[in-house]
Amino acid sequence: MGGLNSNGQSFDVVVVGGGGAGLAAAIEARAAGASVLLLEKNDALGGSTAWSIGSITSTGTPHQRRRGIDDNPADHWADMPGFAGELAARDNDELRRILCDEVPAAFQWLLDSGIRFMGPMPEPPHRKPRMHNVLPNSLSYIYHLERRARRAGVEIRTNDRVTAIDLHDGRVAGVTGNDRKFVARGGVVLAAGDFTNSPELKARFMGPQEAKVEGVNPTATGDGQRMAEALGARILNGDLALGPELRFIAPLKETLLRRLPPWRALAAYMVWAQEHLPAAILRPFVMQFVTTALAPSPALFEAGALLVNREGKRFGEERDRPAWRVPDQPAKEAFILLDGALAQRFSAWPEFISTAPGVAYAYLPDYRRNRPDVCNEASTLAALAAKLGMPPAALEQSAAGRLAQAPFVALGPVRSVFVHAEGGLAVDAQHRVLGTDERPIPGLYAAGSTGQGGLLLKGHGHHLAWAFVSGRRAGRHAAQEVLSASIKGAVTR
Repeated sequence: MGGLNSNGQSFDVVVVGGGGAGLAAAIEARAAGASVLLLEKNDALGGSTAWSIGSITSTGTPHQRRRGIDDNPADHWADMPGFAGELAARDNDELRRILCDEVPAAFQWLLDSGIRFMGPMPEPPHRKPRMHNVLPNSLSYIYHLERRARRAGVEIRTNDRVTAIDLHDGRVAGVTGNDRKFVARGGVVLAAGDFTNSPELKARFMGPQEAKVEGVNPTATGDGQRMAEALGARILNGDLALGPELRFIAPLKETLLRRLPPWRALAAYMVWAQEHLPAAILRPFVMQFVTTALAPSPALFEAGALLVNREGKRFGEERDRPAWRVPDQPAKEAFILLDGALAQRFSAWPEFISTAPGVAYAYLPDYRRNRPDVCNEASTLAALAAKLGMPPAALEQSAAGRLAQAPFVALGPVRSVFVHAEGGLAVDAQHRVLGTDERPIPGLYAAGSTGQGGLLLKGHGHHLAWAFVSGRRAGRHAAQEVLSASIKGAVTR
């Protein structure tokens, strides 16, 4: 198919966004024979995929077969509404079918790309274990897919933010990025993530308080949704998100687990270790993940733990949506306060501080050992206040009549975050973006969170599953459009 023109600005397919969905789209479009440009606004590829836990949920995997698990896409499709609960009526059943039918092939495609997994792990209401966790961390997706894309001949440009979608004769013809125009003969694939860090879109769809809550991915600003709306596209399920929820602040230095290189040999060794080494040897490494990336359990507040701000003051009922109020506190931070009785209670099963479902549970001793930066302890409330830089009288007043037994423990700071948002553009089964008349906008495709299309992706591993399934399909369809046009043109000449 067509290559570059004389000034190097013309491609068959232009992909906007360099996360998992964008890389999948670029690789598949190139495999179909299209010339492909991928534009990423940040200085490195990754997107929300790189920020994720890294789990992907699929049936029919080699991992399931090795364990004798008989599973199929139809059961996966039937089980997913169990995660949505009363929201299930808002789901897009057609896109859910596409996800469940095609994720087994996408999973094998990831394996073929050099990515390795452990699992599968159980996660009810799934009737079978389907959750697979990437090894050694989510950066493995980006490392291997970027290498695959570059080997295939995809042109990748970072630090190049797309600011507008260009039209010609009523059809998407390219994009404008960094004051330069790029022509897309076949189509543009929007794979720019969600809008968890867009105050404007959160205020419009969720509310003014939610607009104050930051996203885990600081650059997930809804660029694709905004640009497509300017052409008449619609956002579906914009009011739905995972969050706000409390998360411990990240450590100043990345954990060893996060720093591990995404080499195939290392991932293979980790798979072997998971199956053969004693749990006692593996647990310290697993705890680095569980104590860093996950939310504190609401059971802490049900049991009587308090939430105080940096001034040592309580700011509401801890069991009533505390994450909504943290953004109004000094520095948008808070601390979880326990006394000796609660500390003892959350030091062993069945009470835990945080958990990765099907992987591990983290207790207070794990936080003492792995996260001393967020775990402070003292024999008196006044001494604890001194460690935290709080007025002793305020902390003592907050705890009066509620926490009495020494020692006293403060976990935090915690902040309120959105992990991901469900609001994506309306798309059809070919991932073409739909306009106000429910007809496809010619030449415009969307994948991943940008093109979620009303699909509900609750439960671990479904967002990444959709990123790779929809990205691959959108890239293929965009490439086929320019191929069909080339064949038609050749026939008529």
